[in-house]
Amino acid sequence: MKDLSYITEGFTESVIREMTRVCDRLGGINLAQGFPDFPPSVDLEYAALEAIRNHRHQYPVTYGEPELREAISTKARTFNGLDYDPEEEITVTCGATEAMLSSLLAMVNRGDEVVIFEPFYENYGPGTMLAGAVPRFVSLYPPDWRYDEDELARAFNDRTKAIVINTPNNPTGKVFDREELEAIAALCRKWDCYAITDEIYEHIVYDGAEHVSIAGLDGMRDRTVTINSVSKTYAVTGWRVGWAIAAAPITKEIRKVHDFATVGAPTPLQHASAHALSRFPPEYYAGMLDAYAKRRDLLMEVLQECGFAASAPAGAYYVIAGTDGIAWEPRAPKQDFSLWLLDKAGVATVPGRAFYSTPGKGENEVRFCFSKLLETLEGTRARLRSTFS
Repeated sequence: MKDLSYITEGFTESVIREMTRVCDRLGGINLAQGFPDFPPSVDLEYAALEAIRNHRHQYPVTYGEPELREAISTKARTFNGLDYDPEEEITVTCGATEAMLSSLLAMVNRGDEVVIFEPFYENYGPGTMLAGAVPRFVSLYPPDWRYDEDELARAFNDRTKAIVINTPNNPTGKVFDREELEAIAALCRKWDCYAITDEIYEHIVYDGAEHVSIAGLDGMRDRTVTINSVSKTYAVTGWRVGWAIAAAPITKEIRKVHDFATVGAPTPLQHASAHALSRFPPEYYAGMLDAYAKRRDLLMEVLQECGFAASAPAGAYYVIAGTDGIAWEPRAPKQDFSLWLLDKAGVATVPGRAFYSTPGKGENEVRFCFSKLLETLEGTRARLRSTFS
């Protein structure tokens, strides 16, 4: 038989989601996949039920219900300082993941290069390759996960079409500051390329850190795609309602890809999402952030007690932890620390190698997710203490 796709031949399934499947099978505590183990706002649930009761069951406007696009436009203007037309410059997608893939497919051509910071969220590299482009990886260095400006500059050339930015960052929790983003913007202008920025954790920043949208910097409005979703801010990761904001010429191409790929995001959930974006008060966001800060601090206590090496993240809800100080022995050849920990302690993490392109990198790291109930994190403390005491 003829060969299948040479592009996907080298892919593996998501390590993150595989850890969830293994965790479910073993009955462990899932600190691997980035979803809350608590319900969203009751008000948001009622908004979804109301949309269903109002028979919002059929195909939506392909690129997003007008109510939601208007709410996204207003939110981007008031929170991010970005002014985009909801009719011509906003596309509602099936989650931020589809927004990223549709943007890459709409913008890059075979042989183009896309700069990606590593550690990275695991979808960015495969998405780039599916679009026919070549990823160019640039390191973020612990403990504050800053990039080296010279290294970044060397990654840009005449073939560079775009750079992917994720701020706040998964898996490191890094928040790119204005100075770093200005340097990235200068390279985009110099090499006439685009920025595709995943800002899904924008409301989850700690200790006075500021979220900055690169699209608001000089010369970047018309060369940036800003991606977001309701998943993390409103604790509804399974709703799959996201969006891409971009200048009209870019949006026109993104909408074509989106239309043929998924047609549209779930209609009733679009209307419920519009309710959250337009109706939730500032107190909601402050309360959410306070709750995540408490969870972060608790997890950091637990990790320090048990001998992990970790720095508190500036944003998002993940911690990259080093395992060099942990005494452990694999129970099978080539068993990595994450599988050992799940087997031994019943706590699921993600092996650090999932976030790097270079074999060998991340072998002594794991990612913990703390978007969980305090009781869940206390249960984690008890299991890890029992394992490492």
